[in-house]
Formats: sequence, structure tokens, C-alpha cells
Amino acid sequence: MRISDYFFVDAKKILSPNFSDREKNVDLIVLHSISLPEGEYDNDNVEDLFMNKLNFDLHSSFQDLRNVKVSAHLYIKRDGTIIQFVPFNKCAWHAGESIFKGRKNCNEFSIGIEIQGKVDEEYTREQYENLKKIVDALKKFFQLNDVVAHSEISPERKKDPGPLFDWSKLDEN
Repeated sequence: MRISDYFFVDAKKILSPNFSDREKNVDLIVLHSISLPEGEYDNDNVEDLFMNKLNFDLHSSFQDLRNVKVSAHLYIKRDGTIIQFVPFNKCAWHAGESIFKGRKNCNEFSIGIEIQGKVDEEYTREQYENLKKIVDALKKFFQLNDVVAHSEISPERKKDPGPLFDWSKLDEN
């Protein structure tokens, strides 16, 4: 995977309005899981959420998302499709209230990657293959080592990407 102008060259680009300028160096990757509604994958609801276009009347679970402005740098769908919403030199709004190694507001110094799924379901081979390529490229580009679960930086609030996420897949050659 090649990065040019803070974008993955081969990723589909849908530019979210939900970002801010970044004032700190990137030194962390945060992995998330998401599906809207939970466990339903054959839709564009996550994309619509990140673009502030989600139809809240589509599902009762969407009501809590009204007035929520969120994004991620990357989103990996079940078939491995990669969508980039925010360039890596900008701050995506993915982590919320968070802390890592004593530093608060992880959005300021991290790359957020959403993986289409849910915490109690396995991820696909295609997702792991592309996630590994992404993580390797980002580690090299930003000279970083730390890759964590959303649950590690927001343990009181979050459980993703969940106990079925296979961390060993990121270490394979």
C-alpha cells in the first residue's frame, strides 16, 4: 500500500466533514469495529454516518446517533474494500474520551481504523489481509509501533474490536 499526500493511493475516497487540524505527531493506530444497524453489513449506513447523511428513521438504534459528528481515517468493509474519509495529517473524530500512556484525547495523535463488524463476530480474511497491509504501511510512514483496540483507550465505554479480533494476523509475514 502506498501513501501519497496523506491518502492511501488505492483506497476509495469519501471526504468526511468531521475532522480538525492535527497539532501533534501521529504515533498510535486505534482499531474499532462498527456496523449500522449492528451486525448488518449490506448497506452504506456507516459511510452516511461519517458524512452526516444518515437517515435516522431507518432503524430505531440510529436515534442515539442524532447530532453525533464522527469519522475515522479508514473503514474496511467485509469484502476488504478500503474507504478513506480523512487524510492522515488531519484529526479524525473516532476515539472520543480516551487516554493512552497518560495522554488524553487520542484523536489528536492517532489514526482511527474502523473495521466493519461487531465485537462478538469474527472478521473476514479480506479484512485482515488489507488491515495488515494498512498497518504495516502506516507504521513505516509514521515511524510508529503502537496499535491498540478502542477498548484499550476507552475501557469504561468501549469493547471494540472485541475478543474475537485475532491480533496475531497483524504479525504474520
